[in-house]
Amino acid sequence: MNQLIQETQETFFSYLFRVKDGCVTIAEKLRKDNVGEALQLLAQFVEGASWLLQVVHLMQKNGFAFSVSMEGLNEYLYEINEGLEIQDYVLVADLFEYEIAPFIDNMIEGQFVQCNDVEGN
Repeated sequence: MNQLIQETQETFFSYLFRVKDGCVTIAEKLRKDNVGEALQLLAQFVEGASWLLQVVHLMQKNGFAFSVSMEGLNEYLYEINEGLEIQDYVLVADLFEYEIAPFIDNMIEGQFVQCNDVEGN
């Protein structure tokens, strides 16, 4: 079990770097009016964000807390949706570059901390 948890954490953090790169790429594509490509990447971002949230939830079920609150990620997903609904691609690009990418940086600096004895689970 310890090896699985360690591998999960390593995968989680390596994936965060890809997510951060994706944020920058989405912002660039939106600013260059490549909306179709940006929306495809955005769909991948949403899927990736969902996976990150699932990992944090499963780690919590196994006695590990993540040191960064994940509520911010849900809030950003909501704001992205609002921007897309009104087709304000500059707003969405700004969200990715100036808010979400720095949030991902904070996540990269975070860590999982063991909260209790997971063997009892």
